[in-house]
Amino acid sequence: MKNLSIKEKIGYALGDGAANIAWRGVATFLFIFYTDVFGLNPAVVGILFLIARFGDGIIDILMGIVCDRTNSKYGKFRPWILWTAVPLGITLSLLFTTPNVGYSGKVVYAYATYLLFFIIYTANNIPYGALMAVMTPDDKERTGLGSYRMVGAFTGGMVVQGALLFLVAHFGNINPEIGIEKLEKATYEITVSTNRDVKNVNINTKDGIALFNWANVEVPDSLNVPTQGKSFSMEADKEYSFIVAGEENLEAKSISIIDQKRGYSSAIYIMSIFLSLFLILTFAATKERVQPPKDQETDLKKDLKDLIKNRPWIILLMIGVLFNVYNSIKQGIVVIYFSHYLHNQFLAASFMIGLMLASIAGAMITSPLGKRFGKRKLFIGALIFSGTVNALLAFCGPNDTTGIFALGIISEFGAAVFPTLFFAMLGDAADYSEYKNGRRATGLVYSAGSFATKFGGGIAGAIIGLVLAAFHYNGQDAVSIQGAVPGIIMLMSWIPTIIALITAGVMTLYPLNQKQMDAITIELNNRRASKMD
Repeated sequence: MKNLSIKEKIGYALGDGAANIAWRGVATFLFIFYTDVFGLNPAVVGILFLIARFGDGIIDILMGIVCDRTNSKYGKFRPWILWTAVPLGITLSLLFTTPNVGYSGKVVYAYATYLLFFIIYTANNIPYGALMAVMTPDDKERTGLGSYRMVGAFTGGMVVQGALLFLVAHFGNINPEIGIEKLEKATYEITVSTNRDVKNVNINTKDGIALFNWANVEVPDSLNVPTQGKSFSMEADKEYSFIVAGEENLEAKSISIIDQKRGYSSAIYIMSIFLSLFLILTFAATKERVQPPKDQETDLKKDLKDLIKNRPWIILLMIGVLFNVYNSIKQGIVVIYFSHYLHNQFLAASFMIGLMLASIAGAMITSPLGKRFGKRKLFIGALIFSGTVNALLAFCGPNDTTGIFALGIISEFGAAVFPTLFFAMLGDAADYSEYKNGRRATGLVYSAGSFATKFGGGIAGAIIGLVLAAFHYNGQDAVSIQGAVPGIIMLMSWIPTIIALITAGVMTLYPLNQKQMDAITIELNNRRASKMD
């Protein structure tokens, strides 16, 4: 066995950096884009996420079968990474493009582009995940490669989550008519209007300090609370007035008004270019080394039978769905939470960068901790730790910024362990199947990872949508947004925690420990060596 080079590990990590530009871009921003910019009902969006991702999760299994039967001079898995690099970038861009159609047309467009995106994402991500298992036969080396992969994943996520909102602000900046009248010290009445309809804008001061109250919109006193900025829709030639306090010497140039629709589309187009480039580099930098047994015949029936009898794989499938529900709820609600509870959308970018840095640190220590405690024990401990810390967010008020950041970062540090271990453990499940049955179907085994990610994300999207709908959330109506704040807090805090604790209970059923994996690795290497002789 030969250790992988740093160059190859980094090249492999770039692939998950690309995947997470797409995945975290969709998981973090698409829900609020659909509700606040595209104008869809949150329940409609939640059901869309559930149906589309479940259907696409089934396609994952088919893609695993296709990968195992792909034969080319580049291998079984690497060619798919190359073939899907550009199409994936194009379909990501289509998700954040808003055609001018009626409500029914918007729903149809959302379903069509969402399904197309995930079909291509599947054709890219199943081979990418399976590639880890055939780059090296050493399970410990795979754990190390998994850490590189997660660093790449979290870095890609940090780029999209940290930079996207600022790119939205840059490309979505509009030049409305702005009037300012000083009322008293550090208090102003600001009036804005534009000559065109803008479905969703965000107004704030560039320093983000001043507090806004509505002055000419009928909002109940209990909901017209001072907030750092407001989100609303503008009608052409209609004036909108605010009482703004907390900053000295405000001028028209100090006011930022962002067209979310134009900003999101332009920002995602740029991200899509980098996504495609990173995937091409992954293809060029990696190599496949582990092959199925030479005497293995292609037999789908036997592959499926082996899969169903593979207890570690079955448990991992359940675990993958559950921890992805946990992570996806946390990711999917962040921008809504900061926009409508803390009333500072740009602060969400700083928060998500903090989470990504914590995730990178967590991924980097997973390998040594996994070797010391074993994958199963580490997984269970991380679930309980992350979930318990996350529940404490329920006690944070909109001004408790330091506490929110601290709890979110600590919780995310523990949550980084889940995907790092999960994909390494899928490689263990592939080894277990070969050990027990003398057959290997790596792509089919790794299809569980993509299925779990997508279906878990779909369940999370449905939970977010249904909870917000129960609180009558309408992303283009200021009154309904404030009325839905209790639901937003629930989704940010204790609802994910319940999922984490359930997942920890299921993880106790996982049957493989490190001693067993050491024995399996030695046996498989002996078999391969004897066949080479």
